[in-house]
Amino acid sequence: MTDDRWLAHALDLAVANVADGGGPFGAVIVRDGVLLSTGQNRVTRDNDPTAHAEVLAIRAACADLGDFSLAGCVLYTSCEPCPLCVAACLWARLDRVVYAADRDDAARGGFDDREFYELFARDRSTWPTVVHAGEHADSFAPFDAWLSKADRVDY
Repeated sequence: MTDDRWLAHALDLAVANVADGGGPFGAVIVRDGVLLSTGQNRVTRDNDPTAHAEVLAIRAACADLGDFSLAGCVLYTSCEPCPLCVAACLWARLDRVVYAADRDDAARGGFDDREFYELFARDRSTWPTVVHAGEHADSFAPFDAWLSKADRVDY
């Protein structure tokens, strides 16, 4: 299938999700032309602000493959991924992300994606949620434990 056909599949999932009471977002993950997983926005259904279509598709594909890496895979999504989803795509090591609507379309649809992109460009002191470093003498202890673990799986 071509990018256009996989995008159409993601868009169909998004439209169907709206009819089922979910948000207008759908995603599919493909490897070598084979569908690995799908995801639909479940934020309001599951009361989970991280249950974005892309994140759910990534979780399903990784569970199915038994691997945290989706190298060799492409994610197709109905809308440009928000910063949360972009970060998830980067952590998953996807080869490509292809989207239909963009952040401006999402804003016109009533979603904050564009605002979050703009927020990250601003100084943290202007953010609505305070994010700052705390002070603790053992702050590096988890990393010491990690670095001393001979059988760790690097990612």
